[in-house]
Amino acid sequence: MALLDPPLPADARPPDETFRVRIDGYEVQVYSYGRGPEVLFCLNGGPGLPCDYVRETHSVMADHGYRVVVHDQLGTGRSDKPKDKGLWTIGRYVGEVETLRRTLGLGRVHLLGQSWGTWLGFEYLLTHPEGAKSFVCANGTAEVPLHLLDLQRLRGALGAETVAMMARHEAEGTTDHPEYQGALQILNYRHVCRLDHWPPALMRSLDGINMDIYGTMWGPNEFTCIGNLKDWDRLADLPRIEQPCLVLCGHHDELTPDSAARIARRLKKPTLRIFKNSSHMPFFEEPTDYIATLRSFLDRHRGG
Repeated sequence: MALLDPPLPADARPPDETFRVRIDGYEVQVYSYGRGPEVLFCLNGGPGLPCDYVRETHSVMADHGYRVVVHDQLGTGRSDKPKDKGLWTIGRYVGEVETLRRTLGLGRVHLLGQSWGTWLGFEYLLTHPEGAKSFVCANGTAEVPLHLLDLQRLRGALGAETVAMMARHEAEGTTDHPEYQGALQILNYRHVCRLDHWPPALMRSLDGINMDIYGTMWGPNEFTCIGNLKDWDRLADLPRIEQPCLVLCGHHDELTPDSAARIARRLKKPTLRIFKNSSHMPFFEEPTDYIATLRSFLDRHRGG
């Protein structure tokens, strides 16, 4: 097993194997749990987040007969962190996923994407359909323009005065102001994670965010998109996807149940599940039901 530098936190589940995979001149860190023949390849959200929060919540599937593979996407965590902003595109990350799958000899995988990872997952399925036997779309969308309308609606629920205040700070470049950050905190606790205390793995991912990536691809914060993903829309292409897909969403999710339903209606083989007490992180908010739902779906599609 390769050594990690720095070591994983003491509360993190140690991987069974780690790998450094060279892609286009840079090294990407990969974590592998379990040794079963069925591979669950997880793509975390962000973009620009280390994979801690997805790695620690989904590595439990190794206890149910799956090999779980998760990586720090280039520019994050223990992977290399180049400064070239031209690297931060969805197309380059699709190539990264396929290179990892082939280099590690994973075969056809069960692919799981969470948040931004669902956009990456859909793009991967449409580009490399031979690489996956099933897909789990966790808390995602297939159409960013609709998501931006949903974000406007969620912001609007704070009231006209607060919406105006946020717009003013965004226009003036003063989003670090306490009143703006206070409004953002309310939105995050309503629609990102509804737990009173956010888990350490989630906080490590958020604290380790690469804002060059996040700002280039998304924007200054979760509820403001001005990056190169703002026009990404694959909804019309979803009928091309042949794999069975599990579409997961929280009732209070920033990536809303309406968005999840629009995805499910266009897929050929969908299963839709809404977690009524969750927002964007049902694996933290309703972990028992989440893992049971994930396991049931994957067990039905073993072999492929």
